[in-house]
Amino acid sequence: MSLIRDAVMRVLDLGGPVVLLLLAVSVLTVALVLYKLWQYQAARVGRHRQLAAAVAAWDQGQQAQALQALDQSRSYLGPVLRLALTQAQDADLSARIDAEAEDRFARLERGLGALDMVAQLAPLMGLFGTVIGMIEAFQKLQSAGSSVDPSLLAGGIWVALLTTAAGLAVAMPTSLVLSWLTARMQRERVFANHAFRVAFAPRVSLETDTATVGATQQASVPVQPDQGGSLAHAV
Repeated sequence: MSLIRDAVMRVLDLGGPVVLLLLAVSVLTVALVLYKLWQYQAARVGRHRQLAAAVAAWDQGQQAQALQALDQSRSYLGPVLRLALTQAQDADLSARIDAEAEDRFARLERGLGALDMVAQLAPLMGLFGTVIGMIEAFQKLQSAGSSVDPSLLAGGIWVALLTTAAGLAVAMPTSLVLSWLTARMQRERVFANHAFRVAFAPRVSLETDTATVGATQQASVPVQPDQGGSLAHAV
């Protein structure tokens, strides 16, 4: 405990309370990032090979193969996609399925707002510490009077700038991780939207409906009598 206390006191003496606060924020940020990585791994975010195979089979009219591939998936979207495939005839179910998927997306995106806040506030906290450090440095310079030591001012300035560097060191990797996690969730939404649209309107069904409409239109066209043959018969 004494070593930790001594380390904290050295950090406090060197960069002030702002650096100590940034250090605490960085520890919490690392813990949150590790939790999000574990959560994404457990939910199998971005690992939808079986779901993609199920969607492709359903799109080709192979319903048994689609459900079999779906049984092998452990993705968090599996139950929602199964509901979409087994109840595809119920058009009113589309809004419910979208809501269920959004609920799962919201749970996976929980905590990203905190990372965004850290990425935005950490540089400002560092700048705030720099301003405080510069004020203290110039106060010491004023107190020195005519016997000004340039090293006193230089030492105060580099200590003040240390907080800005600490703020940027926290903000930059946080922003990078946040962008990566956000991009993964965007890809999840694109995949889910495509899968649900295929479930309710597979290609085979559309082709069958198009062929049926074409045959119906051809059958409904009246046959025109042969005008030339009728006149010749009359003569």
